[in-house]
Amino acid sequence: MKKTIHFVILLLLCVPTQAQKLLETGGKEMPNEWIDKDTGHKVLKLTRNDRNNQSFYFHNNPFVGNKMLYYSTEKGGKDRQLYILDLNTLQSERLTNHPTGITEEIVSVPRNEAFYQVGDSIFAVNISSKQERLVYVFPSDFKGDVKTINADGSLLGGFKASDEEKEISKKNPEKHDYFNKIYEAKLPRTLFTINIDTKELTKVFTDSAWLNHVQFSPTNPALLMFCHEGSWHKVNRIWTIDINIKQVTLIHHRSMDMEIAGHEWFGADGRNIWFDLQQPRGETFFVCGTDLITNTEKKYALQRNEWSVHYTSNRDNTLFAGDGGDSTSVAKAKNGKWIYLFTPNGDKFTSERLVNMQNHKYKLEPNVHFSPDGKWIIFRANFEGKENVYAVEVKKS
Repeated sequence: MKKTIHFVILLLLCVPTQAQKLLETGGKEMPNEWIDKDTGHKVLKLTRNDRNNQSFYFHNNPFVGNKMLYYSTEKGGKDRQLYILDLNTLQSERLTNHPTGITEEIVSVPRNEAFYQVGDSIFAVNISSKQERLVYVFPSDFKGDVKTINADGSLLGGFKASDEEKEISKKNPEKHDYFNKIYEAKLPRTLFTINIDTKELTKVFTDSAWLNHVQFSPTNPALLMFCHEGSWHKVNRIWTIDINIKQVTLIHHRSMDMEIAGHEWFGADGRNIWFDLQQPRGETFFVCGTDLITNTEKKYALQRNEWSVHYTSNRDNTLFAGDGGDSTSVAKAKNGKWIYLFTPNGDKFTSERLVNMQNHKYKLEPNVHFSPDGKWIIFRANFEGKENVYAVEVKKS
């Protein structure tokens, strides 16, 4: 508890008080701190440099203690490297140093390391010492992609695509070109784990389906979640596998025509899997959670304008957040470009707008995260004309 209080005080004190101005968010260069004039909530610019900066994907943990990892680039994205931000001082340090850009974003708190991939090689960097090491090189007959690490830091997890699928992606680099082609091809994908200490690669599960969105449980080292990728109204998307006994379980079964469920994530306690649920697609909106112990579901209804590209939850599932969406997204919301705070209220969410995102282009997904103390929501945006990472206070100052 003392550490949490310390974090909040320092984060509030680290920014000059003269920067607290009531301003429209975006459309111009912003100061380091301002009050969003449309919401009354304080916004902090966390990445204060000349580069383009991006926070992690919504279900990937970026935090170790009071520090947050993020990506930073200078040369059109080709030099993508990991940096670490001290949330007390807002000072950044570079973590990785590769001549080419790196991929993946995997943080292990037990190991105090971040894992990433360069070509067929997996590396780790110690978050304290900044020392990098080679972890694993894929063999020539099994070129995979790592995506996640288990709760005790013993196993990396990922998938291997077939050569035929890789060829489809190569010939159709844009998502709108390759998406249906890969789904319709029904090519095999294999889930695998890599033991970090013994270097043993284990093939866990293979299916003639587009296995994707691979995530280990934050509490159960043997539970791996994955999805059947494709147009959501065509697939029963969300699955888990116990990697010890190879038991595969469907988490949510579609119950009507054009129902969709996806953008799934584990709650911090590992007991619930949460997801975007629409019954049917584009008409009725929920955030739904499946309790892995009781196998029951809990649905919270949202309004169309409140639908978000991605949602997230705080540590005890008492608050949720969403990053909104523009009019071209599935909800076709006329006024959905906001960072939202959601409070469960019976069978629905009560919403509060935190940041006006009208000047943000949603090709860059904001990908919200609650800060370690739960007092801030961290997101990425391009409303200044470049990409940066920001934090908005949950409660108004």
